[in-house]
Amino acid sequence: MNIVNTLSNLQDTSTSTAGVADDILLIAQELLELHNDSTALPTSCKHLLEQQPNSPSGYYILAGPTETYSTYCNMGTLCGSGGGWTRLAYLDMSDATQNCPSGLRFYQSGGVRVCGRTNTGAGCSSVTFPSNGISYSQICGRVTGYQFGHVNGIDGVNNINANYLDGVSITRGSPRQHVWSFLAEYSQTHCPCASGNSGSVRSFMGSNWFCESGNDGGASNSLYTGDPLWDGQNCGSSEGPCCNAPGIPWFHRDYSSTTTTDYIELRVCANVGYTGEDSPLSFYEIYVK
Repeated sequence: MNIVNTLSNLQDTSTSTAGVADDILLIAQELLELHNDSTALPTSCKHLLEQQPNSPSGYYILAGPTETYSTYCNMGTLCGSGGGWTRLAYLDMSDATQNCPSGLRFYQSGGVRVCGRTNTGAGCSSVTFPSNGISYSQICGRVTGYQFGHVNGIDGVNNINANYLDGVSITRGSPRQHVWSFLAEYSQTHCPCASGNSGSVRSFMGSNWFCESGNDGGASNSLYTGDPLWDGQNCGSSEGPCCNAPGIPWFHRDYSSTTTTDYIELRVCANVGYTGEDSPLSFYEIYVK
C-alpha cells in the first residue's frame, strides 16, 4: 500500500515522470488486487503443479483459509509418488539459526543441537502442524533423533493418547489417528524388528513404525550423538532388519481416495522424566499431498 501511495504522489508532483509512474502504479494496483484475491492463488503445491506443470521445487505463496502464506513445495518424487508435495513441518537443528519449536526443550552435546521433551515425569511433549485447509490423502516425511538414557522402545501404557512408547509418535486429527511411530531403544536386540526378537508393537501401530538404538547397551543419562536414530545407518548385526525397513528413513502413508484436512501432531514421549529418558530431535520434515 505504501508503494501505491508513493507512486501516486510521484505522478501528481513530477510531470517528467508522470507517464512512467502511471504505468508502474497500474502494475502495482494489479499486483495488490492479485495478492488480495486468494482465489487467484493455488491452495496447495499439488494445485500449483496442476496449474503450472513445469514449476520447480521451491518456496511459493499459497492461499490459506483466512490468509496467504509462504511454504516449500517439493515438485519431485517423494515416497514413490510424483510431485506436488506441500511441506507442513520442517526443522534442521544443524542450522545454528534455527530454534526449537514451542513445546520442545533445547539442549546440546558435542556440537549436536536437539529439541527434546519438557516433561519432568512420564508423558509426551507435543508440536502441532496445521494443514492450512489442504485436503490430502498422503503423508510423507522423515525424522532424525538421538538416544538419551535408558529408552525402552515399546513402553508406558497401551493408549495412543498417552506415552505408549519411548520415542516419537506422529498422529493426525482429533481423536488421534496413528500415522507413524519411531521407537528408541537402548539395546539393538530389544527392537521388535531385530533378529531373533519376537516382541510385538501396539496393535494401532500396525507395520507403520521404525526402531533403532543409538548406543547399543548404553543406558547412562547421556545424549548419545554417535549414531542418529531412524536414519537406517550404522546398524549392528542384530539391528540389520530394522535398518532395512521399507522406505527408511522416509515414512509414507497413503489413504487412497480418502482425503482429510486433519492437522498433524508430533509428540516426543517416554515413561520417565526427561532427565532419565528422552529421544530428542535434530531434524524433521513432513509433507502432504
